[in-house]
Amino acid sequence: MTSKGERVADWFDGRLGIHTLGRRYLRKVFPDHWSFLLGEICLYSFVVLILTGVWLTLFFHPSMNEVTYHGSYTPLNGVRMSEAYASTLDISFDVRGGLLIRQLHHWAALVFVAGMFTHMMRHFFTGSFRKPREINWLFGWSLLFLGLFEGLFGYSLPDDLLSGTGLRFVDGALLAVPVVGTYLSMFLFGGEFPGDDIVARFYALHVLVIPGIMAALVVAHILLVVYHKHTQFAGPGRTERNVVGAPFMPVYLAKAGGFFFLVFGVLALIAAVATINPVWAYGPFRADQVSTGAQPDWYLGFAEGLVRVMPGWEITLWGHTLVLGVLIPIVVFPLLLLFIGVYPFLEARITGDRREHHLLDRPRNRPVRTAIGAAWISAYLILLAGGGNDIVATRLHLSINAVTWAVRIAVFVVPVVVFVVTRRICLGLQLRDRELVLHGRETGVIKRLPHGEYVEVHQPLDQARLHTLTAHERPGELVERERVSLDPPRRTPSGSGPSSS
Repeated sequence: MTSKGERVADWFDGRLGIHTLGRRYLRKVFPDHWSFLLGEICLYSFVVLILTGVWLTLFFHPSMNEVTYHGSYTPLNGVRMSEAYASTLDISFDVRGGLLIRQLHHWAALVFVAGMFTHMMRHFFTGSFRKPREINWLFGWSLLFLGLFEGLFGYSLPDDLLSGTGLRFVDGALLAVPVVGTYLSMFLFGGEFPGDDIVARFYALHVLVIPGIMAALVVAHILLVVYHKHTQFAGPGRTERNVVGAPFMPVYLAKAGGFFFLVFGVLALIAAVATINPVWAYGPFRADQVSTGAQPDWYLGFAEGLVRVMPGWEITLWGHTLVLGVLIPIVVFPLLLLFIGVYPFLEARITGDRREHHLLDRPRNRPVRTAIGAAWISAYLILLAGGGNDIVATRLHLSINAVTWAVRIAVFVVPVVVFVVTRRICLGLQLRDRELVLHGRETGVIKRLPHGEYVEVHQPLDQARLHTLTAHERPGELVERERVSLDPPRRTPSGSGPSSS
């Protein structure tokens, strides 16, 4: 006699296939490596963003209608400001726990974008974007691209003087677009800058449109991870056709649950002790004022750096002025991000590698790819410093012109140098690994041979370590170098000249 619970379970299984799906996927194996936690940090910070964002929508008023503030923050009492800014002050000072939730939301956004950058770089350097995961790479890249603009829109909602200065930058970039620039600006702001609709429009994009798209991409991203199976680093027993690790249920699920609360707790701790975006210190936005020391969030700092270090070039064509000092940066900015998105297809085309890959590369074993990634990061960091050239000049007591010119030169020179140096380091590390495989690990023990020679004793590596060091394809130049070094030197016959062969 079956119980009522079993009959209900059978009813649902017959219509939804729950038991079949559960038996197949709840025991799915996940490998164990610390770098895989980077993706979970992205996911959990996104969950915190959704939860805190829903809470904030209950108290925020996305309106630019002017009101006179009368609230707990005495220095701004009697000041005319928008409803958006006034409600942000109310959330910060009058709603119980409001400031904590605001700061938790902002810190989670920063960690989310930082996690996506780091997560994608881990995938880039280990080659997990290769077939059959190119589409999933594009999903992750789309999440990163949307996350940058989602942060910009959320950053602009309080309508304070700092965010208004950032919107002035956006307006200038739109106006620099040839022919349609003024139309784009009028369409976005609903009239002349700053207009009366920008907060309401950004609010709809920030809380509804972009989060909905991102949530769908997150679900699709995770489903493809499950479908393709998880990548893993090479090791004993690990092949392109299996996955070695712990099952999803109950081991991985328990670890993931604990890690979620760890991420949430760290974000809450940071939000409780570290002030971020104190809008009351900037005051409400006014078009005739500019906030001093205005800096965007770090993930958009390199975009501002492009504009700050670009010379103020202008040309006139057919009676129209092209502001190249702004136009060129707003073209280069998406190109830098586009390169990340299309790289899997570029590498597959250049190398001709169309095979499926489920084992990850050690970065040293792919010197060109690793060098390209390091060069991209160096260019990003240089432009990030350029975005704060005034702060760098002030803190280091340097001329701002000297800092600007240093960034201009470095953005062309440093990535090239980093590429060459990184590639040589990778090749050197491969040669060191070869020495370990051939001779073993140095023990520091010196032994004297019977004929008086002193040698260092080497300890052979275990089979697991040997497998890790040899499970990769070696660059052709190293193979050729070793072949030449191993070939015995040719001897010419006595009394004859050098060989002509």
